[in-house]
Amino acid sequence: MSKENPGVIRRLFRGLWNALNFTRRLVFNLIFLLLLIGFLVAVFGGRATLAPRTALVFDPKGAIVEQYSSNPADRALAGLTGTESKEVQLRDVLRVIDAAAKDARIERLVLVPDDIDRAGLSTLREIGAALDRFKAAGKDVVAVSGGMGQSQYYLAAHANRILLDPEGAVLLEGFANYRSYFKDALDKLGVQVHLIKVGTFKSAAEPYVLNQASDAAKEADLYWMGGLWQEYLGEIAGLRKVDAAKIADDIAHYDERVAAQGGDLAKLALEQKLVDQLATRAEVRALLRAQGAAEGNDGFRQIDFRKYLAALGPDALPGMASPTVAVIVAQGEIVPGEQQPGMIGGRSTAQLVRAAREDDKVKAVVLRVNSPGGDAGASELIRREIAQTREAGKPVVVSMGDVAASGGYWIAMDGDEIWAQPTTITGSIGIFGLFATLPETLAKIGVHTDGVGTTPMAGSLDIRRPLSPQLEAILNSVIKRGYNEFIGKVAKARGKTPEQIDAIAQGRVWSGSQAKERGLVDKLGGLGDAVAAAAARANLGSGYQVRYVERELSAWERLALSFGNSEALVRVVRWAGVSLPPGFFGASDLRQLAGIAQSLHGKRYGAFAHCFCELP
Repeated sequence: MSKENPGVIRRLFRGLWNALNFTRRLVFNLIFLLLLIGFLVAVFGGRATLAPRTALVFDPKGAIVEQYSSNPADRALAGLTGTESKEVQLRDVLRVIDAAAKDARIERLVLVPDDIDRAGLSTLREIGAALDRFKAAGKDVVAVSGGMGQSQYYLAAHANRILLDPEGAVLLEGFANYRSYFKDALDKLGVQVHLIKVGTFKSAAEPYVLNQASDAAKEADLYWMGGLWQEYLGEIAGLRKVDAAKIADDIAHYDERVAAQGGDLAKLALEQKLVDQLATRAEVRALLRAQGAAEGNDGFRQIDFRKYLAALGPDALPGMASPTVAVIVAQGEIVPGEQQPGMIGGRSTAQLVRAAREDDKVKAVVLRVNSPGGDAGASELIRREIAQTREAGKPVVVSMGDVAASGGYWIAMDGDEIWAQPTTITGSIGIFGLFATLPETLAKIGVHTDGVGTTPMAGSLDIRRPLSPQLEAILNSVIKRGYNEFIGKVAKARGKTPEQIDAIAQGRVWSGSQAKERGLVDKLGGLGDAVAAAAARANLGSGYQVRYVERELSAWERLALSFGNSEALVRVVRWAGVSLPPGFFGASDLRQLAGIAQSLHGKRYGAFAHCFCELP
């Protein structure tokens, strides 16, 4: 058979191979074309075209955080497939509202707070201040809700008008801090938990050794929560022009107030002057048009705040020549080593501070702290970098968010100035250690431990054996030293004596206002105030940029984010039916507990400066 005239089988296989090769090239070319289109749209088509008299719709969903807890590639893929992580960055919210206040095309802001499921009071206070700046620019803020709890209402109260659905409600209940206690359960299992702490009010580990809160814990919790509640009532009363005592009385007799309205919670909110009008969504759209809103999709001309953020383009870039105030976010548990956003790694956060210190363009640093604390050693590593940055001649100003307590205060104490919101939770200066032993647990299933050691210390860390008095004495000495080191460093940083700090420490928690009265905080204000203070200390005048110092993104992560922000590409991917299981990118509810466990890094014990003081 000649080569010029191949057989049938050879021709068949050659045809199949050519078809397969053509299909492969076609698929890869289509993928490349799709990516190229998405990239071009992201780069050149990201800016929205706004008509005059547009309303900015601000409807955040999920948690409002200082920084995302997932990496950029995951966020981009989630955005493309419609499984977005329910997180919104505070910095993005503030940037959007402040930009819209100056944008002549934006006429009003429509706030829909219902889907905010996690945000601290201080975070909401920052956003409320931005809404006040928006109103000060002569623009209208309208809150529209199907029903609100007290966190959502704290934000809605800043609106010019609040419109509530006739089937909705405004539920204000006050603050509480209830925890589960495990001593009886651990006793039944035979687990012996040995708590070593310094600080009368350091109650973080009480659930493992008690069946109920100690009197000291109840006293301290009621004091700081009472302070926050008075701040809450005072601000709501001032914004709504009602009497704070009347709001508190209505809450105390809520059953009677509800009964008087025949169970109609929406009418009760209207009668209490917590809202201005009851209206369905259709009625809201008609009202907005009647008050001058231009007609458009879904009833009136509007733009979602996420699209408006994308239209603003990138924020300050590292290569810009202006002097820089660097903002470093310390959010989450403090644990050793390198950590992803949403956790504070001793090494990774220290490296960010060091990078800001060694950057000649950076003239001042703002450390934004939102943390209940964690590992004492990791906290000290970060504090040292802050101190070295000040010694290098760069001012460091600390801005406390919702919580900056225990280890969160440890990393903050060496700032030139400490700013907190009145509603910040801080203090909790104290240290504890836990050591669990299991001899009785093992005995319940017939397992016993016995043997010999060459020294009294040999085998003392074996959790199968009872805690030896010698090891207990050693751990006590270590924890006491840690506490004395803590209050000593605070005393040096705050210009006080260790005895003066000890009197306000002992693990006790304070609100921002209470902490300022006791000298633990310098000034009350938000992140913007702290940035301005840092710039003033560096004598920057008004000619400076603000830049967040974070882990540098890889080329792939930057490309992925550009795709994720491309509305056209998102539509194409979703049209193709690409989807992932709900919650695939969700953060774990056990992040806080996992952070503490991770701090141990395989060790059997550890010293923690931690505060379980976040409000639910």
